Amino acid sequence: SGDAQVRSVILINLLPYREARRLARKRAFFAGLVASAVAGLGLVVFGLSFVTQLTSQQEARNEYLRAEIKKLEGQIKDIATLRLEIEALKARQRAIEDLQTDRNVPVHLLNELVKHVPDGLYLKSVVQTGGGVLLSGFAQSNERVSELLRNTSQNGVWVERPELIEIRASNVGTTPRDSARVYEFSMRLKIRRPDADAAGAKPEKRKAS
Repeated sequence: SGDAQVRSVILINLLPYREARRLARKRAFFAGLVASAVAGLGLVVFGLSFVTQLTSQQEARNEYLRAEIKKLEGQIKDIATLRLEIEALKARQRAIEDLQTDRNVPVHLLNELVKHVPDGLYLKSVVQTGGGVLLSGFAQSNERVSELLRNTSQNGVWVERPELIEIRASNVGTTPRDSARVYEFSMRLKIRRPDADAAGAKPEKRKAS
């Protein structure tokens, strides 16, 4: 006969498909765990390597800083030593200058007293004691002593701060007939060491006036 015969085939899976699906899921889950563990281990190794590299770089920087600090400490010690040497040289220079000034003080002092001692006043002793000078002498009147105090106080270059210690009337002469009434006095002055400019400028001012 010419009728087409259609054959249909029905496939029936006799295997436990649910068990197979469960096994496939388990395999996929363990595969994911292994992949995650491998990725995590890789991240840990990379992190450790990165941290180690940073630590090495920081150690290198610290070593460089320690070396530079050691150099600076050496330079600071050298600077401190230089400062001490400079201060010692300055102290020696000041000592030499003070010695030179002290050597010339008597000359300047006598020259100054000659300018300040008024007429009618006689000095019998000039004694230098440390930073001061002690004067004693005779004057015709109290006004002469006051004038000496005023001159040394206002116009003194090498002397300052005059202080009258004592003044008393006395008679001076070889015989009572030749004796004269005078005023015996003693006073103290402080020695001043002016600068070279000040010492030279003040006399010029007096000369100009």
